[in-house]
Amino acid sequence: MVFRLVLGCGTVCRKVTEQVAERDGRVLVITDDESAVETLRDESVPARHADPTDPDTIATVDRPDVIFVAGDRTDGNRTALEHARDQFPAVSIVAYLGGNATTADRDRFAELADHVVDPTEALADRTLEGTANASAEAAIDLRASLAGIDGRLAVVTHDNPDPDALASAVALVDIADSVGVDADACYFGDISHQENRAMVNLLDLDLRNMASDDPLTDYSAFALVDHSRPGVNDQLPADLHVDIVIDHHPPRGPVPGEFVDLRQGAGATSTVLTEYLEHFDLAFDSATATALLYGIRVDTNDFTREVSPADFRAASVLFPHVDTSLLRQIEQPSLEGETLETIARAIKNRTERESVAVASVNRISDRDALPQAADQLLAMGGIETTLVFGFDDEMVYLSARSRAADVDLGETLRDAFDRIGSAGGHADMAGAQLEIGILGSADDEEEVESIVSIVEEVIINRFFEALETRPGVPVGAYTQTSEWLFTQRGGSEDGESA
Repeated sequence: MVFRLVLGCGTVCRKVTEQVAERDGRVLVITDDESAVETLRDESVPARHADPTDPDTIATVDRPDVIFVAGDRTDGNRTALEHARDQFPAVSIVAYLGGNATTADRDRFAELADHVVDPTEALADRTLEGTANASAEAAIDLRASLAGIDGRLAVVTHDNPDPDALASAVALVDIADSVGVDADACYFGDISHQENRAMVNLLDLDLRNMASDDPLTDYSAFALVDHSRPGVNDQLPADLHVDIVIDHHPPRGPVPGEFVDLRQGAGATSTVLTEYLEHFDLAFDSATATALLYGIRVDTNDFTREVSPADFRAASVLFPHVDTSLLRQIEQPSLEGETLETIARAIKNRTERESVAVASVNRISDRDALPQAADQLLAMGGIETTLVFGFDDEMVYLSARSRAADVDLGETLRDAFDRIGSAGGHADMAGAQLEIGILGSADDEEEVESIVSIVEEVIINRFFEALETRPGVPVGAYTQTSEWLFTQRGGSEDGESA
């Protein structure tokens, strides 16, 4: 619960308290104006009659999450600001400059306050921005959540992270560091896509690759970025206590976490983290800024897919700090032979029905080749929706793309595969993961190939049937075969990052 402390109550105080009192959380106004105290109390606004410039006044006040210095006089506000900063060194402070500021006053306010406001109306605007604006309000809550962490924080991406997840993790580590919290950007699985590896290597991103059997006792707190549930598309325990969740995907179940920001209107989680860096007033590190911009560009397909005004604004904020020469190198790595072979198999093995193309590429060792193959099929004339899938040990990975206005791939894949695995994503980009437990008991290669052939048929038919069935109606064809093949051990991971 956010606690806001207002020191002083001059001509702008009413505009501040009217907005602040309407928000969730606690508020306390301290002023030496007794009539203002009575008026505020009559309006059910907690107020205390005391001198806001006296350090003893705030000595016994609980630690607030944000302080508004809102008196009329510059000298009084300066004194209140100095004592507030001494008492609460890490708290965000918005201070009204007052009506008779000198150059020395302006320098002192700039030194001590997070935000300094001069005109009367601007203070109300700043307060509105800090309380009514969702991202600014969330930044206050995030600061409070981070400040409450006692120990090291693990910032965990989804498995086999993409640029958006990696950039978001690195940015949140920077934010945690700014409030004195040690943190690591962590991921399970592999970074196998050549562009993703190039981003990590060229920007020298500090990441920890965790194994499923690594102890978690190094960390006293956990944050999830670009996904929202532990144990779903990561290798954390499903019942893990999560402190922070920041994501832009629609949730597919209850989202745990002390602090949760699910910004579904944003095209990338990197957009959300860019806003936080702004609100925390942090200087943009070149590597982090380059990673964030690349994350936004990848997740929005260069601002053509599920893009929002916030994504454009974040890009404009980041661009002056981006290393454009490194960004060009990241975007143009050489394609590896295996990726080209996967794309070739997808083109050769495709099944087309009207504007839909589906292809099995059989065995794969690099699952990141699948979305590239799906993109290549989508570039073919007359094709508006694609699905490409491949086998790795006992897992099947699926990646889908669409530019058709009447197709929601996230819902389509969930309708088709949620009962036999897990799936997720957006209207034009989605993925799924299915486990074929029976493959582990196959005795020879001929039997394996026979099972793979059946699985291919099931996947292709379930996908086409889901496309032809309105959202929300269960897919019925091949149900018995599907459940027998895929629920020997059951799917366990979300496919939203595919």
